[in-house]
Amino acid sequence: MSAFRLSALVTLAMLAFAANSILNRAAVGAGEIDALSFAIVRAVSGALVLSALVLARRRCVPVLKARRVVGAGALTLYLLGFSIAYVQIDAGLGALILFGAVQVTMFAGGVMGGDRPPVRRWIGAGVALGGLAWLIWPAGSVSVPPIAAAAMLVAGIGWGVYSLAGRGATDPLAETAANFAWAAPLCLLPVLVLPASPEAAAPTDYGLALAAISGAVTSGLGYALWYGVLPKMAASVSGLVQLSVPVIAAAAGVILLGEVLRLRMLGAGALTLGGIAYGLGAVHMMRGSRGS
Repeated sequence: MSAFRLSALVTLAMLAFAANSILNRAAVGAGEIDALSFAIVRAVSGALVLSALVLARRRCVPVLKARRVVGAGALTLYLLGFSIAYVQIDAGLGALILFGAVQVTMFAGGVMGGDRPPVRRWIGAGVALGGLAWLIWPAGSVSVPPIAAAAMLVAGIGWGVYSLAGRGATDPLAETAANFAWAAPLCLLPVLVLPASPEAAAPTDYGLALAAISGAVTSGLGYALWYGVLPKMAASVSGLVQLSVPVIAAAAGVILLGEVLRLRMLGAGALTLGGIAYGLGAVHMMRGSRGS
């Protein structure tokens, strides 16, 4: 795979991740569906569509492979932690906790696996995280419910582990389908354990449709694409590029949701993307290249 094609596929995956954020805000943020129902529909629709695609190609969904414990378990932690946290935590602060945890998990996992990121990649990650904090830190006084913060931290670790597990993927579509097939029933557990919220309203058709699109397209196919490119990158690189997602989502919010474009958004976005660019430098993202 050429460096240009890899860069294009990584960019497409980041756009899918950002689209997930937009769909979540348009559905959950607008009160069209509650966060937990969104996660369940997202997981079920992703499992159905991906499994159908795998079976249509006359291949099996490897749901009984031992490595599913890590992939499916980490995906479930991410989906549930993300949904539970956003019920009580500010979206911007939640994203900062999430991506900070992802970054630490992937850098640590990469180092433990033998990666030796160059100094400029550590510096770039720090600068990008600083820009991200500037971009999404909520205005005014900040109150962080401990349970929500812990849930988002778990979600970030879950996604980091899920991405690290994907570095060994040999059949991205089938493995992603198997992960979603296990995550779908696991996401139903909170419904059986936690008491129903008296403020939760019945999901609208529009909210259900947005959740289904998120699961089938931007999550299911997007995550399969992510599993396809992960083996070609060092863990520190795949962690670093994901810091671009909140910037893309913020820009999409301005374009698609009519959100206000502020000077802070422009400055923070430039700082974040500049940190990512500096961290990557002239080093190719191909796994095994010098410095990766």
